[in-house]
Amino acid sequence: MPTYEILVDDKPRKIELAKNSEKTFTIKIDEKSVTVELQADRLNLEKRFSLSINGKNYQIELPKIDREKPFQVKVDEATFKVEFKTPTAKAALTSFAPAPSAPTRKVAAKNQVAEGAITAPMTGKIVTVKVKKGDVVKANQVLCVIEAMKMENEISAPKAGTVQKISVSEGSSVSEGDVLLIIG
Repeated sequence: MPTYEILVDDKPRKIELAKNSEKTFTIKIDEKSVTVELQADRLNLEKRFSLSINGKNYQIELPKIDREKPFQVKVDEATFKVEFKTPTAKAALTSFAPAPSAPTRKVAAKNQVAEGAITAPMTGKIVTVKVKKGDVVKANQVLCVIEAMKMENEISAPKAGTVQKISVSEGSSVSEGDVLLIIG
């Protein structure tokens, strides 16, 4: 997971981002993880967009980010001053939407992940598997739930298709990059 050290209204925060699907991310702020879903059909993340966190929608206004200077982020009616503390954020963050981190890609390459494979975005334990082999799934449908650091994270289908293989079961442990299932 890419990690960023930022100041929000002059309070230090450690932010980690993991992309679960095209519009779903796991964001860890300090030690608390939440699953965030973008509510836009078009992913133009500069200016205005909506997020859903635990079923609650938030309207976000985000200006063009200059990582060298503080900038304002508006969440509903509240405005926050944000600035990057670490130079690593400078190179890694090009917009609000996180890209898969380099370590995730290395793990995927090492395991030679098949096309359509859904991989674990984090280390944790499988709480529930909501599909079975042969099921037809829709894009963004929840496939399984991973518990990591006492937070449950839904793993959704990045595209519609048929479940070809399930590599995990309820109660099994997974590491970041492990193949959970394959959608064809």
